[in-house]
Amino acid sequence: QDGLKQCLSELKQQLAWVERLDVTSDQVVDPVSQSASNKDAVDPENDFQREMSFYRQAQAAVLEALPRLRKLQVPTRRPDDYFAEMAKSDQQMQKIRQKLKSKQEAMERSEKAKQLRAMRKYGKKVQTEILQRRQKEKKNMLNAVKKYQKGLSDKLDFLDEEQTSSQGNKKGSASQRIKKGPNAKRRYKNQKFGFGGKKKGSKWNTKESFNDVSSFRSKVAHNKGPGKAGKGGKKALNKRPGKRARQKMKSRAR
Repeated sequence: QDGLKQCLSELKQQLAWVERLDVTSDQVVDPVSQSASNKDAVDPENDFQREMSFYRQAQAAVLEALPRLRKLQVPTRRPDDYFAEMAKSDQQMQKIRQKLKSKQEAMERSEKAKQLRAMRKYGKKVQTEILQRRQKEKKNMLNAVKKYQKGLSDKLDFLDEEQTSSQGNKKGSASQRIKKGPNAKRRYKNQKFGFGGKKKGSKWNTKESFNDVSSFRSKVAHNKGPGKAGKGGKKALNKRPGKRARQKMKSRAR
């Protein structure tokens, strides 16, 4: 103890308190018991009690120092435009941002994967329910058919149900086709080749066409129309020029 006091006297400087800012607090008041806490009551092995005693001692020192600083007109609050340089560099903060961003993206990807798995499970569940329902309907219909064949039942309600279901499906598909309409490829083929229908035997005569002679033209039928000449019926426009005419044409071209 004497050695500590001697070192303290050597280190102590005769300066104003505002330059030293040292505070020696008295016994700290416990806020729970509202009484001075005994130093012997604090167990040094108990981390919580030890840290709380340090906290209360620092709090008492601050409460004692603040009025003295205000009396000396020393500002104790940080101004609004105060700028403090960060302890970490911009490169380090950029690395931290990239790491946080990668973590967030990984969490989003995992969340999307979870949603997709849940949707797949739900789709499989719906599909299995539909298949089970169809199997049940098929089984019921087969049972009804067997009963009817054995003479145990004389009702044919299952046929009506099947017809109504098939008609409903056809109506639904027709409405879908009407709403959707043909695609561009189908429209182009319709425009180019027509809309289908009977091709083979389309030019055969019928009873009505055989009796109808209003469109018959004898000149056309007997090869006597305009532009016909000679026995063979060759066109006059396609007559080949004679040999002398051809030679004259060649000499002119030279």
